[in-house]
Amino acid sequence: PVEADAVEHGQSIRELIDDMNAGKVDTLIILGGNPVYSAPVDLDFNAALDKVALRIQSSIYKNETTDKMHWHVPATHYLEAWSDVRSYDGTATIMQPMIQPLYDGRSPHEILAIFTDQPGISSHDLVQTYWKTQHATPDFEGWWRTSVHDGFVNGSASPARTLSAKLAGLPAAPNVDPNATEISFRPDPTIYDGTFINNAWLQETPKPLSRTTWDNVGMVSPAMVSAWKLNQLGDQNDHQSDAQRILVVEFQGRKVEVPYWPQPGHPDNVITLFLGYGQQRTGRVGTGTGYNAGKVRPSTAQYIGSGAKIEVTNRYWDIAVTQGHFSMDEREPVKVATLEDFIQKKNFAHENPKEEPQDQSEARPESLYPNYREKNWYKEYAWGMSIDLNSCIGCQSCAVACQAENNISVVGKEQVQRGREMQWIRIDAYYEGDPANPNVYFQPVPCMQCENAPCEPVCPVGATLHSTEGLNDMVYNRCVGTRYCSNNCPYKVRRFNFFLFADYDTPSLKLGRNPDVTVRSRGVMEKCTYCVQRITQARIAAEKEDRAIREGEVLTACQQACPTEAIIFGDINNPDSAVAKLKDRKRNPRDYSLLAELNTRPRTTYVAAVRNPNPKLGSGTEKA
Repeated sequence: PVEADAVEHGQSIRELIDDMNAGKVDTLIILGGNPVYSAPVDLDFNAALDKVALRIQSSIYKNETTDKMHWHVPATHYLEAWSDVRSYDGTATIMQPMIQPLYDGRSPHEILAIFTDQPGISSHDLVQTYWKTQHATPDFEGWWRTSVHDGFVNGSASPARTLSAKLAGLPAAPNVDPNATEISFRPDPTIYDGTFINNAWLQETPKPLSRTTWDNVGMVSPAMVSAWKLNQLGDQNDHQSDAQRILVVEFQGRKVEVPYWPQPGHPDNVITLFLGYGQQRTGRVGTGTGYNAGKVRPSTAQYIGSGAKIEVTNRYWDIAVTQGHFSMDEREPVKVATLEDFIQKKNFAHENPKEEPQDQSEARPESLYPNYREKNWYKEYAWGMSIDLNSCIGCQSCAVACQAENNISVVGKEQVQRGREMQWIRIDAYYEGDPANPNVYFQPVPCMQCENAPCEPVCPVGATLHSTEGLNDMVYNRCVGTRYCSNNCPYKVRRFNFFLFADYDTPSLKLGRNPDVTVRSRGVMEKCTYCVQRITQARIAAEKEDRAIREGEVLTACQQACPTEAIIFGDINNPDSAVAKLKDRKRNPRDYSLLAELNTRPRTTYVAAVRNPNPKLGSGTEKA
């Protein structure tokens, strides 16, 4: 985050604790933090709190720090209060709340105003009053409305500065034993430093590399796994297949127990611990998940340190993992070539002799599936998607966006371990080459919306059927839960509500659901719909204006959220659409279908990856 008045936080908290221990702090106000949990363990913030006469905390949740407070003030969520923030270049924006506070909370502005003799003033008035001092002109009301409407304050970017590095001020490199084990502390990929531990969507979002959920792990290299014989489970037969051996990590005299995770590409003699988990008092979602890496994180090594000791135990930690196989072996779900090979073989993505022709106009074998194009089924629109594997970085933005857009339930750690996760789009991670330095590929897999959909003919009640625009529709009211469609799907992208995961009763949860999408109940099969509700909205708007749906007028949730624009969606009947151009194999021979040899003819296809490695660094494609 950009700081207008940057300070060295490690030194700042030391000074605060010194003042607390010296009895210099009469009143301590903690806004939004949980320092009893997150402060460096060697500073002993917990003991220093006992020497403060009056202790007040404002936070969304009660946490470990709350137990040491005299007063706890419910805080507003950042979407419930007026405020202002700056972007990386200094541009300011006025934050407008989406709703009134649900639980009568108070924003940090309102709490601080009490101590400046301005009690009772709303966050709106406080923020507006500040900007009046920054823009003191007669047209302030118009300027304010424009800034709120546009989302940024025009002309507020910070001026550019030219700086030079003062290398003489850098500390000398420490003398480190090259054989010692380093410890690395990193923010968690989904819940960050624990700020989002009570967000169930993020808890159940698989981590980009490990595909684990609901826990943090201790990452080590494959070479360390072999050296410590961690992959030899011995005589243990009572643990699940996704159980991992527990390691005791000791650093500077303190210990924490962590489940190990073998991570290809991870450096040797290093263990990476992820922050944010292990909170024992927080919301219902986050309490008791994972381990607390803060137990061994001192102020002198908040990010990396040397001299960790690792002890291997015979105990196991059950991990919820959404992917069980990370090696492509000889299957090639991800088609990839180097730039040099691509120049010589433009058609490298279609070298599989089993692959059937994908163009419906080409010759096709005898089939029980109707040829919808011959029947002129898609008269107006034929929706399709293309995913560029060169661009996908596995960040999971699409999965979370899909969950929010389509009212997808979370199921919890136990159900994920049973393979019952509900996300409509998964991102598979594959590793190829030397485990010490592999090539890594990510492949988003939603419902493929097959032309020859194996799920359709096996449904006994016609709950899954083909639409006139090429979508594989689900009629929830018809579904009786036979799960024949899921058994017949080679891509395994259908999800089934084994239990009533949706909460119909909590009032605040109703506000978080998309009213355009049905909230499914128990016993119903569900899957990606290409955000059919958005297609319908665009169709209605186009019909009102007596026109066709324009290119780019329909954005699926995953496409809209993708930061690298790896997902392209549109009408393949329109030859000028971006998706039609990507699917034209004469112009784009890199377009290919997943499991094309099964002749399912999916509407979702992929753009094969082309890498241009530096030969001096090695190609990374050598087989281990």
